[in-house]
Amino acid sequence: MVTTFLQSEIQDPYRIYETILSNNPVYWDEENKLWAIYSYKGCKAILSNSFAHIPAVNPNNKDGLNEYALMMISQFVRLSNGIKHELARESAMLLLETANKVAINNVLENLLQNAGCKSEMDWVDSICKKLPILVVLKSFGFNDTDCDLIVSKIEQLVKIMLPHKTYEQIAAINEVSKEIYIITEKHLIATSIYKPVIKTLSEKYKLEKDKIVSLCVSNLIALSIIQGYDANRGLLSNSLLQILNHGNTVSNDCSNVTYLRKSVIETLRFDPPVHNTKRVAVNDIILDDAVIKKGETIFIVLASGNRDPKQFVNPNTFDIDRTNNNEHLTFGLGGHRCPANNFSVNFATDALIYFFTRFKIIKLLDNNIEYEPTINVRLPKSILISIL
Repeated sequence: MVTTFLQSEIQDPYRIYETILSNNPVYWDEENKLWAIYSYKGCKAILSNSFAHIPAVNPNNKDGLNEYALMMISQFVRLSNGIKHELARESAMLLLETANKVAINNVLENLLQNAGCKSEMDWVDSICKKLPILVVLKSFGFNDTDCDLIVSKIEQLVKIMLPHKTYEQIAAINEVSKEIYIITEKHLIATSIYKPVIKTLSEKYKLEKDKIVSLCVSNLIALSIIQGYDANRGLLSNSLLQILNHGNTVSNDCSNVTYLRKSVIETLRFDPPVHNTKRVAVNDIILDDAVIKKGETIFIVLASGNRDPKQFVNPNTFDIDRTNNNEHLTFGLGGHRCPANNFSVNFATDALIYFFTRFKIIKLLDNNIEYEPTINVRLPKSILISIL
C-alpha cells in the first residue's frame, strides 16, 4: 500500500485514504519503517498522546544551517516539544493577540491593482502566495520595502521546514535567513507590541531579554512566513476552489459572511492544505491492536481522518451545513494545536468576502489543477480564474 507520496503525483489522494481506511486504519509500512494512521479515532489518539513528540527536523545541525537559520528552526513552535514548546506556543499566541489590526481589503486591493486587475488572473500566484504574509507583516509595522523583500525571498526560506534538504536548498536558506531575521527583529523591537510580550514572558519564565527577543522573532517569522506561505496560502486557494466547484459561479451567498465562513471551515475538513504530519514515539504506545514501539515514526494522515465516515456523515460530500465540520483535525489537537487556527479562518473568510463583493462574476477557467511536489501539504500550483 502507498503511504507517503508527492501530492503532485496523485490525482485524487482521497481514494487512497478511503481504501486504506476501510482495510487497515492503523498500518505498519515496512518499506518506510513507519506507522501510518488513517482513522479519525487513531489520528486523534496520537495527536493527544503525550508520548508522541514532534520529530527533530535538523538533529545536530546535520544540514549545516547558519546561526540565524539554526536559531529560527530550533525555536519554531511547530517543531518543539515539552517546555520549549510551551514557551514557543505562548510567544506565538501573545504575538497574535497583540498584533495591530490590518484591513485585509486594502492589502488585497493593492495586490489586485499590482496584478493589473485584468479579466483573468492566477489566484495562487497573484494573491495566495502574498496576501497571508503581507497581512501579518503589516500588522507588525513592516514597511513596503521590507515586505516586498521578504515576499520575494520567502520561497527560499520556507524550505527550512523540509526534513531532507538538497545542497542548493541549504545554500538558499543560509543566504536569506540572516537578512530576514535582522529585518524582523528590527520591526518587532520598534513596535509597541514588543514590550508587553517581553514583560509577560520574562516574568513567567524568568528568561533573559535576548532569549525572549530571539524566541519572538523566530515565531513571528514562523507565523508570517512559514504559516502564511503554506497553510494559509493553501486554505485560501482551496477555499475558493471548493466554493467555485460546489456553488454557483454567480451567487448571492458568496457575499454572505456566514456562508463563506462555513465554506472555509468545510474546506479545512474536505480539502485541507495540510494532509499529514509526523510524530515519534518516546515511549511505547498502544493503539487498537497495535503496539507502536519507542523510537518508531508515526505518520498521521489528517486528511483521511477528516473523511472518516465514523465521524462525519457522507464525508466525501462538501456540505457546509454538516453540524460537526469544525471537528476536523487539520489544525491538530491539544498542546500542538496550531496557535493561528482562529486567525487563519478569519483571514480566509475576510479575504473571500472582499473578493466576492469586489467582482460580480468569478469563474474557474481550468479544472485540471496541478499541485506542488510536497508530501505533507497539498498546494495548488495555480488556479486560473476569470473575474468581472
